Amino acid sequence: MIRKMEIYKVLQITEADYGCEETDRKAPEACVKLQSETTSEVNYIDVPEAILAERGILEEKRVCFDKDGNLHKYVRVVAAVIREGDKIFATARGYGEYKGHWEFPGGKIEEGETPQEALIREIHEELAVEISVEDLIMTIEYDYPTFHLSMDCFWAKIEAGQIELKEAEAARWLTADKLSELDWLPADRKLVEKIIINSDAGQ
Repeated sequence: MIRKMEIYKVLQITEADYGCEETDRKAPEACVKLQSETTSEVNYIDVPEAILAERGILEEKRVCFDKDGNLHKYVRVVAAVIREGDKIFATARGYGEYKGHWEFPGGKIEEGETPQEALIREIHEELAVEISVEDLIMTIEYDYPTFHLSMDCFWAKIEAGQIELKEAEAARWLTADKLSELDWLPADRKLVEKIIINSDAGQ
């Protein structure tokens, strides 16, 4: 039984004729063998090959289903809300579909890393500074058109170094009340709202 928002590992991808029930198809489909990370249950589903290619779904990768039952690549990342006094650091993305949109710096969690370790590494790679990772603010779950994002968001502080923008095209230090003036990435908007609410409450 396929469960929405449960995380699965792709064990195998084959042509639909091998192991999956025949259906009347309008486009080439593949049979995807999935294993639940929580129950180890194995399921087989038919997915159009075009969807697998568009969403970068490969064997050994993690996937999940959105509320409408659509299959998405599952991407787990971390983000740092770096504070200095009453100011918060934001960067404008320098590449890709969302180039120019604002975000909190961070990146993907690599195999074997804790979220905190990944954040320290990513910030050093992106900004050339050393940070200390503080409390978890929230974990954001967001469905982009071609993947599902799970983002652990932490407060952070710069401990050493001077900021250099290795990937971002711009950066700003802002007070919480000015954050909403920027054009944020969709997932980051939830974090901005949380920060503003906490700031208004005096937390």
